[in-house]
Amino acid sequence: MPAILAVNARDHGDRPALRERERGIWRVWSWRDYHRRVMEIAAGLDALGFGPGEALAVLGDNRASLYFGTVAAMTLGGFAAPVFPDVPPGELEHFTRTARPRFALAEDQEQTDKLLALRNATGLPEIIIYDDPRGITGYAEAGLVALDDVAARGRALLDADPALAGALAGRADGGDVAVLLHSSGTTGAPKGIPITHAQALAAVTAAAAAGCFREGDEHIAYLPMAWVGDFVFSIAGAMALRFVVNVPERQETVARDLREVAPTLYLAAPRAWDLMLTRVQVGMAESTPVKRWIYDRFMGLATRIERDRLAGRRPSAGHRLLRALGEPLVYAPVKDHLGLSRAGRAYTGGESIGEDTYLFFRALGIDLRQFYGQTESCALVVCQTGDDASPHTVGRPLPGVELRLSEAGEILIGAGSVFGGYLGGGDAVVETDPQGRRWLHTGDAGHLDARGELVVLGRMGDLRRTADGTRFIAGHVENRLKFSRFVRNAAVFGDGRPHLAALICIDEQAVGQWAQGQGIPWTSYAELSQHPKVVDLISSVVSEANAGLEPGQRVRRFADLHKDFDADDGEITRTRKLRRKLIETRYAALIDALYGTADAVEIEIAITYETGAEGTIRRRIRLKEVG
Repeated sequence: MPAILAVNARDHGDRPALRERERGIWRVWSWRDYHRRVMEIAAGLDALGFGPGEALAVLGDNRASLYFGTVAAMTLGGFAAPVFPDVPPGELEHFTRTARPRFALAEDQEQTDKLLALRNATGLPEIIIYDDPRGITGYAEAGLVALDDVAARGRALLDADPALAGALAGRADGGDVAVLLHSSGTTGAPKGIPITHAQALAAVTAAAAAGCFREGDEHIAYLPMAWVGDFVFSIAGAMALRFVVNVPERQETVARDLREVAPTLYLAAPRAWDLMLTRVQVGMAESTPVKRWIYDRFMGLATRIERDRLAGRRPSAGHRLLRALGEPLVYAPVKDHLGLSRAGRAYTGGESIGEDTYLFFRALGIDLRQFYGQTESCALVVCQTGDDASPHTVGRPLPGVELRLSEAGEILIGAGSVFGGYLGGGDAVVETDPQGRRWLHTGDAGHLDARGELVVLGRMGDLRRTADGTRFIAGHVENRLKFSRFVRNAAVFGDGRPHLAALICIDEQAVGQWAQGQGIPWTSYAELSQHPKVVDLISSVVSEANAGLEPGQRVRRFADLHKDFDADDGEITRTRKLRRKLIETRYAALIDALYGTADAVEIEIAITYETGAEGTIRRRIRLKEVG
C-alpha cells in the first residue's frame, strides 16, 4: 500500500486524497501532501527506533493524523494496531497483549491518559505520540511526544538526506502485516487478526472487479478505525482506487458532514440505516398534514414499485410516470437531507437488515446492497451485485472468491483475502488446500437459495434445541425481532426449554416518538420501556416477527428490559454483537421467570457507569405472553 501511495503522489499528485473538517472548514490534502506527510512521520518514527514487524497502537476517533500515522507504520514494515476509542482503561491491556506495542499514537488527552495508565500497569507502550496537545502540554511523563514534533524531525531528516525517502519506502512487502485488528469477542476474549497488504488488496481487487468500488469514489470515514470495514474502505480501497476520503469533524457532526460531502460510496451497519429511517419518520410525523399526505402517497408508491421489481415484475407506465414525478417532490429532498443524494453505491453488512428498512432506501432510489464477510477475510467476499438485490440474501461470491457449505451447514470461504491465523495462536479456523488456497471456517450457518444466493442464518454456535428437539438459531430469531424500528437489541433463549423467550431492548428514539404521538409521558428509558402500552407495542412486534417463523421457532414470552445492552457492562461487543453467555448469567433470574406464570418480576443487576465505577440497580420488569 505505501508503494501505491507513492505512485498516486507521482502520477496524480494534485488530485484530492483526503479532506478533514476542522472548526467548520474542510482542509484538503492532495495525494502529494498525503505521501509527504506519511513519509515525514515514517522518518520521525524510524529515528525514534520504530522498526519492521513492530506494532503501533492507535487510539482515537477518525482523524487524518491517525490515518497518516497508520500508513507511516506500514511504510516502515510495521503495522498499526487500532483500538476502539471507547474501550475503557481496564480492557485496553487485552488489546495490546499479543502485539506488545512499544509505540502508540493517541488522538487526544483522553486516549493519552489511558495509555499512560496502561504503561504504569504493564510497562508498555514506551513512547506515546499524541496529536491534539490540548491538556497535555503540562505533562512531564517520559516518552511523551507530539506528533507534529515527530513529523518535524522526520522532515529535517528527509531534507538532509534525499535518499532516505526511497530507503524507507522499500521496507514494506506485500506479505508483511499491515494492520492488526481483533475479532468481536462474542464467545470470549477478542483475538488478534493480522491482515497483510496482499490480503487487504485482494479484497479491494475482488470488490472492484464486481463493480462495488470505482476509481475516484467519494467516501466518508466515520466508522471506527478498529473495524475492518474502515480499513478496507478508508485505507486499502482509498489507495488502490484513489478514493477521496472525507473525515468528519466529530462523531457528533457526522450527519451534518455527511450531507455536505454527499459521498458516492457509503457503508453503514444495519442499525445506522434503521436510525436514518427513524429520523425521516420522526421528521415527517412533526411536519404539516399536507406534507405528510404527499410523503405517504409517494413513498407508498415507490415501495410497491420496489417490491414488484425485486419480485421480477416490471412497474406499469403509470407507476413509472408517478415515480418520476415523486423524484423532485419527495425522493430527492429526502436523499439530500440524509446526505445520500450522490450515493451510487451504498452497502450494509455485519448482520441482517430489516426488510422495511431495506425497501425504504431502495424505494428512495438508493442502490442499497448487502455484503457478507468477516474480519478474518477482510470483510468483502460475498456481495449483492447486478440484479441480485434481496432483503433476505447477501448475494454471490465476488470474483476470485469460492464458497462452500460443509455437511453441517457451515459457510466456508476460499479467497486471497483470507488471513493466515490468529496472532499468538488460538483456535484454528483456516485450512490450506493442496493448491495453496486458504479456506476460512466462518462459524456461520447458511444455505443457498433457489437463485444460488447465500442466505446467512446465524452463528453455528447459536444452534440450539428446545425441550422437544426443535432446532433454532437464536441469532436468526433475534434478527427477525430487530427488523422492527422499535427494537434495538434482543436476546433469545430456549435451549432445553419448552419454548422460546426473549429479552428485548427498545429503541428509545423510535419508541419515544411513538409514545409522544400516543400522549404517553415518560422521563427515562426504564420508565418508557415498562409502560403497559409500550409492552403491548412490543408484543405486536413479536407477533409480527413470529408470523415469518416456523411454529417451533416463535417467541412465546418476552420481557422489555429497563436498559439497553451495553458494551461497558460486557453484554455486547464494541461492534454491538451479543455476548450470550454473560447475558444468560447476568439475567438468569429474569430468564427463569419468563418460563413461569408471573406477569412481573423484581431483579437486581450490576452495572458499570461511564466513569468505570460499578453499582447495582433494582427494577420491576414486566413479562408478557404473546398471543
